[in-house]
Amino acid sequence: MGAIFTSLERTLAAGVILVFLMVVIVGAVTGQMVKLDHAWGIFFMRWLHIMCGVMWIGLLWYFNFVQVPTMPKIQPVESRTAVTKFIAPNALWWFRYGALATVITGLLLAWMNGYVLQALTLQKPFIPIGIGMWLALIMAFNVWFLIWPNQKKLLGIVEASAEEKAKAGPVALYASRFNTMASLAMLYCMAAQSHGGF
Repeated sequence: MGAIFTSLERTLAAGVILVFLMVVIVGAVTGQMVKLDHAWGIFFMRWLHIMCGVMWIGLLWYFNFVQVPTMPKIQPVESRTAVTKFIAPNALWWFRYGALATVITGLLLAWMNGYVLQALTLQKPFIPIGIGMWLALIMAFNVWFLIWPNQKKLLGIVEASAEEKAKAGPVALYASRFNTMASLAMLYCMAAQSHGGF
């Protein structure tokens, strides 16, 4: 087991194998084998979309519930370097690309289901999912065009004066907090569309 769990890549590969074995075993027991058709493609895209969303929103909540409130408590201040130089840049990479992958898989899923335009133009009966999609697009915009550029200044990834860093802090924080707030409504809308939330 140590050989699997000491490597993230081997852990993920084992997870994929576990899913495959589960599908085969459940299919054999129930007599319902997977059919690689359009319906399965939609299911698979939904699964990818959910996984990407978990990565994105999980990191958003990590930043807002754990990292940001904890940083001022780390003393001496020099000890914060481990977070600012190593953990935060890596987490922000997964955060950005989790957002991008979530948006892409969500749009592909809506397209595969034939309602992407109806949802984006908020037509019935796709108003809830459409609101969720627009919130996700706004949040992804914030990630790429407000949070990331300002975090690069704060983390020293790009050169910035003390004044630029002072301005960057609130912009990154408020955009991140907006996304945290909006994530609650976005997730509600995503679930409400097919589970009777409206």
